[in-house]
Amino acid sequence: MRPLPTWIDEVTSTDVIVIGSGAAGLRLAHGLAPRRVDLLTLDTLGTSGASARAQGGIAAPVDPNDSARLHARDTLETADGLGCSETVELLIGRADREIERLLSLGMRFDRSESGALALGREAAHSRDRILHADGDATGAELMRTLGTAVQSSPHVRVSEATRAFELVYEQDRVVGVLARHHGRRIVLYLGRAVVLATGGIGGLYQRTTNPSESRGNGISMAARVGARLSDLEFVQFHPTALAVRANPVPLVSEALRGAGATLISENGEPIMAAEHPLGDLAPRDIVARAVWRRQQQGERVLLDARAVFASKGPDAFPTISRLCDPFGLDPARQPIPISPAAHYHMGGVWADESSRTTVSGLWACGEVACTGVHGANRLASNSLLEALVFGGLAAEDIDRTLARQAGKWSCLAHVDWESIEGRKQIDADHGLMVELRRRMWQGMGVIREHQDLTETLSWIGRALEAPQVSDEMRSALLVAFLMTISALARKESRGSHYRADYPETGSEWKGSQSVWVSGAATGSPQIEIRREGLPPRTGVAEGSIS
Repeated sequence: MRPLPTWIDEVTSTDVIVIGSGAAGLRLAHGLAPRRVDLLTLDTLGTSGASARAQGGIAAPVDPNDSARLHARDTLETADGLGCSETVELLIGRADREIERLLSLGMRFDRSESGALALGREAAHSRDRILHADGDATGAELMRTLGTAVQSSPHVRVSEATRAFELVYEQDRVVGVLARHHGRRIVLYLGRAVVLATGGIGGLYQRTTNPSESRGNGISMAARVGARLSDLEFVQFHPTALAVRANPVPLVSEALRGAGATLISENGEPIMAAEHPLGDLAPRDIVARAVWRRQQQGERVLLDARAVFASKGPDAFPTISRLCDPFGLDPARQPIPISPAAHYHMGGVWADESSRTTVSGLWACGEVACTGVHGANRLASNSLLEALVFGGLAAEDIDRTLARQAGKWSCLAHVDWESIEGRKQIDADHGLMVELRRRMWQGMGVIREHQDLTETLSWIGRALEAPQVSDEMRSALLVAFLMTISALARKESRGSHYRADYPETGSEWKGSQSVWVSGAATGSPQIEIRREGLPPRTGVAEGSIS
């Protein structure tokens, strides 16, 4: 190995590096035994980000009156023409085994009086198939379960308070990652496989249910090594976040509407009956736009859940009650004010059915990945299922790959350290980040149009060219730029992407938009956007480990 730059404080090697400790990262790490795994996380294990905050449950066709076929149909209908049927079938076909696996690990799902798994319904589902834990705390229980399993796994070494900031790329493959521990020491992790499980992009928006750190760091890192990105324009806005001043804003779970809560105007009129045949359980994009339009007219929209709490009791949705309390709101006694908020990114790093990206040595799973499951709009409670299933598929594929390709993988002789050195500064510029989030909310929000998109894109472009911008800020700006230019390029309305100037869904746009980036490290990225069809997500070259 050639001498490394002096700014690298430590070098360590392992079999697999997992970046992120949400549901996908933990499922993957635990499933890789006995391979040696380094798990890097910004958080404390078991409390990570969006997964821990998930109030909704895990969708799975476990009821005798349900079927995988029906679940797949609902998923593909919600995806609005862009869902990959083969991948959806793979997802739902493995749902049962993932639920059984969680039960074996001790996850405490809610049960009926008879002891059977209790099942609820959420938007756009045709059957009761949502498994919950503690009413509306499924994510917290899932993370407790997986976190405990990983903590007791000797093959996993966990590094908390650790921010990965750059993939190490050599001779057409990813061989490691650079990370900063506790904001100080820079460690070079070398691995025979690297997995992005870094979560979403909600932190780029002024109003979001996501942790503020969720700014697309995984997408940015993947872009800089030339990975294919896909469907970046599709952002799901949850229609019922509390309309309060908070960052992130508290989410009011769709499970409340599934139990009978209704969206009403200030004068008490139901607002969704005239918007969609499914009413309050219409797909999220339709509900979010209905709420948004009324707010733009100066109206407040409220969620009336009083009847739900009266029938199910005050402890039916403890998380929602706890989140409302600091703002003087009591959903059991009064309709509560709600507003849309950025919630989930359907786009991300393109990944195949085994979670492989288009770059050798690099996998992606969870929200950072675009697997083709969600298409233009995500079916409620499919995200945790996707994290579990594709985390498991990635573990199986990595294990097979490492078994076939044993031996040394890198001498680091061809790494471009000079282009990386400038990326050591990772603290974001607070004022600039606030402005970015405001502009993304206005220009890339629930309803979009050409002028707002071009103004947003122009501002981001100027910010990217500024020499004093920190690395973390530049990373966030790059992702925002790629999302906005993708939204500008898709001249139609489909799923979560709604263009006021192109309100129709066009058959000629029935396909994904793939994005490739070059020159990102220089601050002047060159971007190629290509419209693709919807072939099965197979045939990604495995590459070789030499």
